Amino acid sequence: MRAIEIVAGALKPTERPLPQTSADQVLIKVAAAGINRPDVLQRKGLYPAPIGASDIPGLEIAGTIVALGANIEHIKLGDSVCALVTGGGYAEYCLAAAALCLPIPQGLSFIQAAAIPETFFTVWSNVFDRAQLLPDETLLIHGGSSGIGTTAIQLAKAFDASVIVTAGSDAKCNACIELGANAAINYKNQDFVEEINHLTGHQGVNVILDMIGGGYFPRNLQCMDYDARLVQIAIQNGAKAEINLLPVMLKRLTITGSTLRARDDAFKAEIAQKLHKNVWPLLATGKIKPIIDSTFALDDAAKAHEFIESSRHIGKIILTV
Repeated sequence: MRAIEIVAGALKPTERPLPQTSADQVLIKVAAAGINRPDVLQRKGLYPAPIGASDIPGLEIAGTIVALGANIEHIKLGDSVCALVTGGGYAEYCLAAAALCLPIPQGLSFIQAAAIPETFFTVWSNVFDRAQLLPDETLLIHGGSSGIGTTAIQLAKAFDASVIVTAGSDAKCNACIELGANAAINYKNQDFVEEINHLTGHQGVNVILDMIGGGYFPRNLQCMDYDARLVQIAIQNGAKAEINLLPVMLKRLTITGSTLRARDDAFKAEIAQKLHKNVWPLLATGKIKPIIDSTFALDDAAKAHEFIESSRHIGKIILTV
């Protein structure tokens, strides 16, 4: 099969043997695969694949089931699915745990479906399960125009929360407002701490979803209401920050974080079930949708990585196979 492998920090087309299913896996003929920043980190040698995972990058796919493991009963040959995978997505065929395969929502294409798993699993797990965002609370999303951000905006609004985002241009801010954000702050020419305090009457937000880290951490503390929760899911600006513990104590703040790729299939399967119950009906009716910025052919994966690193995109970047 045709695939993309990492060679000395670069993405190169290659030929690989067809993967063989274990008892609890399916083999998917890939139609489209999502590009995510963890793929970029893996290419650079900063985010190695978990033990036992494919060395081929790619964490989310959509396509057609072409082979079934011995234990599979709820999926049939020929079913169209999207799936969260631990690797292997940049290829013509990819193995997936059957428990992490979901039917493609009604009316969505393979390209749209490939944009769902990584961002929707991540947002649900962190915003709703870990941070316990409630209706009428306010969520602050750093990186509002990213794949994660555009997903979080829509899900938070669908469940009756208010949303404030930060983004790096007026065009990106406008796109977030069009998706439903109540306010958008251009962090390049506005101080987001001042803006959030102004927007909330100096009360602060209830939940922060942060992909930036580094110097954002102490500033996030200044934006948080009493009993607020900060969820760290990436560290694009660095892993280290200085912390003033006093506001953590006085305002009873919760600081948490997670990574998804290394979690076991049982944990991810619970998220899949929650998404199927709570989010798939919203996708099927068009109330929410994956936001696609652009597509690249599989052999142009290196160009897709260049594009995501430029941060010019709004929403997801997809490989077509």
